[in-house]
Amino acid sequence: GIHACVVGADRVVVNGDTANKIGTYQLAIAAKHHGVPFFVALDTTGIDINTPTGAGIPIEERPAQELRAIAGVQVAPEAINVWNPAFDVTPGSLIAGIITELGVAYPDPTTGEYDMAKFLADAKGSSEPPAKK
Repeated sequence: GIHACVVGADRVVVNGDTANKIGTYQLAIAAKHHGVPFFVALDTTGIDINTPTGAGIPIEERPAQELRAIAGVQVAPEAINVWNPAFDVTPGSLIAGIITELGVAYPDPTTGEYDMAKFLADAKGSSEPPAKK
């Protein structure tokens, strides 16, 4: 069976909400449904401690024409409204852990929420070399 699902991420905000290529959110939902832990992996440079939640992540939109035409053949009216996001946001509540080069961040066991700013501060503090005597 499948023991875990690990995906990369472009950006993680303070509460663990994660922006990644479109389709990541649906993978997280499928993993949750099947009882498979869902992990996100990224370098700490992708952690945004200035944005509290995923609602503050701007989502890049791809050109509408990508959905109106296939191989140059128009398949939908030019005037039809199109939403074509390049990224989606996976809620931190669906993520079992956030893997970084400094260790793995887990949600608080009592609240179930992430505090990525605290994780970074703690991880960077513990990676400092011991003071010389």
